[in-house]
Amino acid sequence: MSGAAALRACFTLLIIITIDFFATSATSSDTISANESLAGDQTLVSANEVFELGFFTPDSTNYYVGIWYKNIPDRTYVWVANRDTPVTNSSSSVFKIGDKGDNVVILDQEAATGTVLWSSNQTKANSSPVNPVAQLLDNGNLVVREEGDESSSSGFLWQSFDFPTDTLLPDMKLGWDLSQGLDRFLNSWKSPQDPSPGDFSFKLDFHGYPEAFLWDQGKKLYRSGPWNGIRFSGVPEMKSTSDIDFTFVSDQQQVYYSYEVNNPNMISRLTVNSTGTLQRFTWVEDSKSWSMFWDAPKDQCDDFGECGPYGICDTNGSPVCNCTSGFSPKNPQAWYLREGSDGCVRERELDCSSDGFLPLKGLKLPESSNAFVDMEMSLEDCQKGCASNCSCTGYSSANISNGEAGCVMWFGDLLDMRHYLDGGQDFYVKLSASDIVAYGGLVAQNSSTNGLGTLAIVGIAGGGGGVLLLALAAFLMWKRKTMPIRRGRNTEPKGARERSQDFLLNEVVVSSKREYSGENKPEDIELPLFDFNAIASATKNFCDENKLGQGGFGCVYKCRIEEGPVVAVKRLSKNSGQGIEEFKNEVRLIARLQHRNLVRLVGCCVEMDEKILIYEYMEHKSLDSVLFSKTKSSMLNWERRFNVICGIARGLLYLHQDSRFRIIHRDLKASNILLDGELNPKISDFGMARIFGRDQVDANTRRVVGTYGYMAPEYAMDGLFSEKSDVFSFGVLVLEIVSGKKNRGFYYANNELNLLGHAWKLWKEGKGLELVDSAVGDAYSMNEVLRCIQVGLLCVQEHADDRPAMSSVVLTLSSENPTMPHPKSPGFCLGRAIETDSSSSKHDETCTVNQVTVTILDAR
Repeated sequence: MSGAAALRACFTLLIIITIDFFATSATSSDTISANESLAGDQTLVSANEVFELGFFTPDSTNYYVGIWYKNIPDRTYVWVANRDTPVTNSSSSVFKIGDKGDNVVILDQEAATGTVLWSSNQTKANSSPVNPVAQLLDNGNLVVREEGDESSSSGFLWQSFDFPTDTLLPDMKLGWDLSQGLDRFLNSWKSPQDPSPGDFSFKLDFHGYPEAFLWDQGKKLYRSGPWNGIRFSGVPEMKSTSDIDFTFVSDQQQVYYSYEVNNPNMISRLTVNSTGTLQRFTWVEDSKSWSMFWDAPKDQCDDFGECGPYGICDTNGSPVCNCTSGFSPKNPQAWYLREGSDGCVRERELDCSSDGFLPLKGLKLPESSNAFVDMEMSLEDCQKGCASNCSCTGYSSANISNGEAGCVMWFGDLLDMRHYLDGGQDFYVKLSASDIVAYGGLVAQNSSTNGLGTLAIVGIAGGGGGVLLLALAAFLMWKRKTMPIRRGRNTEPKGARERSQDFLLNEVVVSSKREYSGENKPEDIELPLFDFNAIASATKNFCDENKLGQGGFGCVYKCRIEEGPVVAVKRLSKNSGQGIEEFKNEVRLIARLQHRNLVRLVGCCVEMDEKILIYEYMEHKSLDSVLFSKTKSSMLNWERRFNVICGIARGLLYLHQDSRFRIIHRDLKASNILLDGELNPKISDFGMARIFGRDQVDANTRRVVGTYGYMAPEYAMDGLFSEKSDVFSFGVLVLEIVSGKKNRGFYYANNELNLLGHAWKLWKEGKGLELVDSAVGDAYSMNEVLRCIQVGLLCVQEHADDRPAMSSVVLTLSSENPTMPHPKSPGFCLGRAIETDSSSSKHDETCTVNQVTVTILDAR
C-alpha cells in the first residue's frame, strides 16, 4: 500500500471513530439538542444514572418512548410518551425536540416529510426558544429548556412531570395548575403489557375541601379524604417521617399534593395499577425487589359509599355499617342483610332553631366536594355558622396541624364516612334538640352562649326527671331498632327457639374468648337471626328447584326472604356427624372478616336441630362450576382469569396478614371460590379455618381436614399446617385456573403425572404456554400467563419454607416485570384418583409425595 493510500485509510478510520465517539457521547448523556435525536437502542441517562429514557416494547410488537429506573434490574417504567400512539418500528422512528423548540415529538424518519407520529402538549404559550435542549433529570423529569438556563422549573418550556402516566415520583405534583389549566393525574396502564390508558385514574378534586378520588371510568371507587394539615383524613397511616415529607398546597393558583424523599438511599413511587389499586412501593436493595408500603382500597370500608348517606363504616365492627346516632337504616331489610349502600335517614327532623351537634371521634371526614371552607374562621365561629344555616349538616376544623383551626361546613347528605381506632379527626354532625338530649352532644350556639356549647349529659347526671325519661325512651327506641329481625310466625313452644339460639351463640362467644385470648375482651357478634319458618317458606320448603349445590355439610339454596335481596341459604345437614363445630367456627370467623374478596355472611338461623347460615348471593356460583364446564369455561377469558387469581391472592393475604386475626383457611379449593355477577372471586366456607396467634408459625392436628389435590404435603402426611399450607392450595388453584383442568383426576398419558407434575414438566422444557386452557383462545398476555404459572409452581414447592408468603405473591402478580426465583420440584401425588370433589367424602386414598407412600383417612 502506498503512503498516500495508507494516509487516506488512517484518515477514514479517524473520521469513523470520531463520528462513533460523538454519537455515543450524544446518546449516553442526559441531554440532546434541537438537531439531535434518539432512535433504536439509543438512550438518555440522567447525570447520576438514576433514570434512563428510550424506546421499549412490552409486547414485541408495539414500541413506546418511556422512562425507567436505570439500575433496578426489575425494569419499572415511570412515564410513557406515546401511550396512545405506539410505533411499530423503533429503528425507523426518532425521538427529538419539536420544530418550535418547546416540546418533544416522535417522527417517522423514513417518510419524505418526516411525519409526526406523536407530539407532546405545549405548556407555555408564545414561547420562542433560541437554543432548546431536552434533558433527563435525576428525579425522572424530562424537561425542555433553553441551553444554559438551569435555574428552576419555572424556566422549563415543557416537562414530563406535567403529564404523568400511572406513576407519581418524588417532586411530582398530583393536582391542578389553575393558571395554566393543567390537571396532573395518574392513569393506569390497560394491562401490564399495554401502556395505553386504562380504566382507572387517581385525580385530585379541587372543589370544596380538596381530596383525591380513585375512579373506574365514571365511577368513584375510593377517596383519600380531605387534607387536614397533616395528612389526608382517610389515610391514617400517612405520616411525615425523616425519610418522607408530604406537601399539600391549595390557593387561587394551584391545588396539588406531592412528596419528597429525604433519604438518598430510598427509592419510592406511588402508582395506580391496571387492576384498580393504588400502591406505594419502596425498593429494597438487599432483596433486589419492590416492597409494597401501602395500598388502597384495602378493605370493605375503603369502597366509596359502602354504608351510604349518614352511615359510618368500621372494619372493627360487626356488621361494618352503623348509622350515626339519631339516624336509622333507610332500608332496614337490606341493612340487616348487611347491604348498607342505601344508608340512613334522620329519626327526627331538624327545626333550624334549637338543633345541636354530636361530636364524632376518629372519623374519615365525609365526601367534601360541595363543602364550604374558610381557613380564617375559628371552630367556635364554625359552629355558630353551621347552626344558623338550616342547610348545614355538620362541621369540622380545616387544619389540625397546630390544634384546631379553620372551618369546613357540609351541606346535604354526609357520605362515605368511616371510623378509625387510630387516626381520623373530630367531626360534628347536626342533630335535633331531642336527639342531643338523648345521645349527648353540643347545644347549638346562640348569642348568649359562651365557648363551644354546653354538653348535654344523659343519665343520672342529666339534671331532672324529664331528661332522664327522655333518655330512657330514646334508649328503648334505639334498643328496639338494633334488635335482630325475627321474621315469620313461630309455632314452637314459647322460649324454645330463644333458648337454643342463646345456647349456641353463647358457645360461640365463649369459644371466641379462648381463640382471641390476645384481645382485652371478646366482642359480641351482632349477626341477624332469621326465623326458620320464613326461610322454609322462601325456599319452598327447601325444594330442589331452589338448590344451588350440595356438599358434606348439607345443601345451599337460592331464595328471597320476604322482600329482602336474593340470598344463599346454607342448611347444615342433620345427619352430618360434623357440623356444630364447623357452624360455630364459621359464625365467629366470617362475621368478623370484611374484605371484598371474602363472601359476606348476612345472618343465621338456630332453631332446635336446624343450623342455617345466610350469605350474599353469588350469581355465578362456584369457580369450579364455571372453570371446569365445557359450556361455561369460555366465559373466563384470560383477563377474567387473571382477575380471579389476583382477587383470591388479595383475599388470602387479608386472612394471613391484614385481618384482625390471622386465619388459616385449610380448605381453599375451586368449589370454595364463589363468583359474583361480574365474575369477581370471593373466598367462602370457613368451617375448617383456624386462628393463629400473631407470633405463631405453624400448628399440628390429629384431624386432617381438607380436599385431596389441594392439601400441602406436610399437612397431608403429618397434620402440620400453617400459612404455607394455604399458599400450596393457592398454587394448585392458580395452575387449575390457567389450564382449566383439575389437579385431581388429571393424568398425563404414559407417565401418570397429575396437573402439578405436568405443569412442572412443561415449565422445565420451556413449554409453559402449552398449559393454557384452549377455552381462553389466543387473546392473552404471554408474560402474564408465564408469571402466573411460575407463581403457581413457587407456591406448590415441596418444602413449606421454599414457598413465598402471600404478600410476595400479591406484589409479584401486580408487578409488570417482577424478579422471581426459579421454582423447585413440587410436592405432588401420583396414582389413581377417586372421582369426587367433596372435601367431606370419607375414604382411604394412597398419596405419594416424592416417592414416600402413606395412607390417609380424610376426617371430613
